[in-house]
Amino acid sequence: MRKPAYAGSFYPKTVNALTKQIEACFNDSRGPGDLPVTKTKPDALPIKAIINPHAGYIYSGMAAAWGFAALAEAPLPEVFIMLGPSHRGGASGIAIESFETPFGFVRVDQELAKLLAKKGSLKINDELHANEHCIEVQLPFLQFSLGKRADHIKILPILVSEDIDLDKVASDLKDAIAELKRKVTFIVSSDFTHYGMNYGYVPFSTDIKQRIYKLDSDAIDLIKKGSANEFADYVYKTGATICGQLPITLLLKTITFKNAALEQYYTSGDLTNDYANSVSYACLVFR
Repeated sequence: MRKPAYAGSFYPKTVNALTKQIEACFNDSRGPGDLPVTKTKPDALPIKAIINPHAGYIYSGMAAAWGFAALAEAPLPEVFIMLGPSHRGGASGIAIESFETPFGFVRVDQELAKLLAKKGSLKINDELHANEHCIEVQLPFLQFSLGKRADHIKILPILVSEDIDLDKVASDLKDAIAELKRKVTFIVSSDFTHYGMNYGYVPFSTDIKQRIYKLDSDAIDLIKKGSANEFADYVYKTGATICGQLPITLLLKTITFKNAALEQYYTSGDLTNDYANSVSYACLVFR
């Protein structure tokens, strides 16, 4: 069982405080404005994936709420495949242990995890996940948003780093999903541009807010276009500090979609009025 490592820092550790903060994120002017409605829209296209940020809820929770509001109105998939960057380990791996949050337990799809690992492109590595926040912080939001359906959540947590062949992983993922006939939705955990001396990224020093927006906007346009290679090339050429660029690239190599919508975007500088060190947060929904 993976215990919560970031309850009390990235988000509150008590149920009451956590519930209040998530509700505040939904109701905030930067959030959807209402609590999630757990009723499937009859004419809604299935959700293939969302990209959501993973900072502390006081910063990125309002953007994240848009993704979970969309999931709340969609049919419950058999498994949420969760892709995130490995901030500390520098390695990739699958978690097979269940995750604990203040709201309870989230089970891993053991059969899918073992089949994917058997294909050879990814290994099971629970230790790698133990101190990583990018997937953990998504789970309380997901549990809250799905309400009574939360007990039926299954996940496949995957950390993605530079040690793997993304094309091979994408192929193995598609094969494993097809072999088990799983209905899946991807949740990709990523913040966007990290600007400033604190992040070692200062490509410009004038018109900072506008140029951060432009840097992110051009990246987001390529993501919405579905072009994995163009997006990866853009990140390489600009040096854009999108921490989840590898999970995003893997997503784009794995899924096909009809449309992608940017539901929310802002920066921490917009919240603090300090752009000297700023992190960008975006929510995209793929249908």
